[in-house]
Amino acid sequence: MSAHPLNHSPISYRVRAELALADLGKLREAAWGGQDDGSWWKPVLERSLTWVTAHDGAALVGFVNVAWDGGVHAFLLDTTVHPNWQRRGIGTQLVRRAAEAARTGATQIGQVEWLHVDFEPYLSEFYAGCGFQSTAAGLLRLK
Repeated sequence: MSAHPLNHSPISYRVRAELALADLGKLREAAWGGQDDGSWWKPVLERSLTWVTAHDGAALVGFVNVAWDGGVHAFLLDTTVHPNWQRRGIGTQLVRRAAEAARTGATQIGQVEWLHVDFEPYLSEFYAGCGFQSTAAGLLRLK
């Protein structure tokens, strides 16, 4: 991430674009911590309905993935914005563009009717601002 957020170019968004998996790993590391060399993303993206990336010039600064059950349900996963680019509306744009891509892409492959998202309570306001409604849901931790 060589670009400095104060000297940024306009953010561009790409739907289902090719991306360097190592760059995606670096973005995830910056946003969430841990180590990610990008290698585990290949099988994830191969099974995804779509994804959206955000770029400041050549720098990958945001990502969101849309998984799909093959039927009417899609799932928003891994909404990520590099910490240096947060609080600029990039996350909201990623989510809105992912929803639109799922909606329009669905006409080619079936009828996706629902977009689900799980999130921590502190993100409730963010996802409500993206148009999501809260629902009762269950969660079972497997590990």
